[in-house]
Amino acid sequence: MFGELEFSDVTPYLVAVLGLLVLWQYYQMQIMAGRILAVDIFDRSGTRMYIYVMPDDDNTCKVCSKANGRVFLPSQVAKKGFSPLKGKCQGSIPCLGVLVGLYGAWLEARGVVERARANAQKGGMWLSPEELRALVNGQWEQSISADTDRLGIHMIEAVCYEKINHAVSMAGYRYVIGEVKEVRHLLLLVPAYLRLSQLLVRSGDNAEAFELIERFEARFPLKKRGPHFPTEKQRNAMKIRKTYLLSNNQAQPAEPTNAAA
Repeated sequence: MFGELEFSDVTPYLVAVLGLLVLWQYYQMQIMAGRILAVDIFDRSGTRMYIYVMPDDDNTCKVCSKANGRVFLPSQVAKKGFSPLKGKCQGSIPCLGVLVGLYGAWLEARGVVERARANAQKGGMWLSPEELRALVNGQWEQSISADTDRLGIHMIEAVCYEKINHAVSMAGYRYVIGEVKEVRHLLLLVPAYLRLSQLLVRSGDNAEAFELIERFEARFPLKKRGPHFPTEKQRNAMKIRKTYLLSNNQAQPAEPTNAAA
């Protein structure tokens, strides 16, 4: 009886050890499958790299164009006076680049993180447009950083596909606008509103463009200010767009034609 009691006392510890062994084996399988790195489970910062992306727009100045695809480590972004640009924007209206933070636990992103660390003291590194598209087309949804990186991935995808596929780009901007909730993502909002409204006007979706601009004005009231709020020049750009839609009678969908007339 004493032996039975002693074994019963040890059983929970044996089960716990077995559970840890199973968990560790699963973790090793994930590493072998290329889904996570051994360091990932210990890194809780949430952001391991930042990527500066710039729409392929004819109005983008040379300084800002050269910064497209530039990759930074968090330690670089945290420095006082940090700027993703090598110089000052030369546009009469500031070019609309976006600095997107990612954890990057999937295969393609891990390679970028490693390259960024290796080149941190060598002048930095850039991703080409093709590499940016390969990054967002990778298996990020199967990685441990999927939920952390989802909004950032949609933002990069939207920027990268503006000239290649309007539908993909607009879907990305719509997702960002609809899903931003955390403080760290607020800086994505204004660029998403501005770029989406421009794409909608270009594609002739005037009623949606007008409705989007009104949502923008409601979300960023004139009497409120904040780090993520639009600048005066950005507000003016939206006002000009809205005036264009109103003056050209394009704020509402066209009336259906009467076939019997």
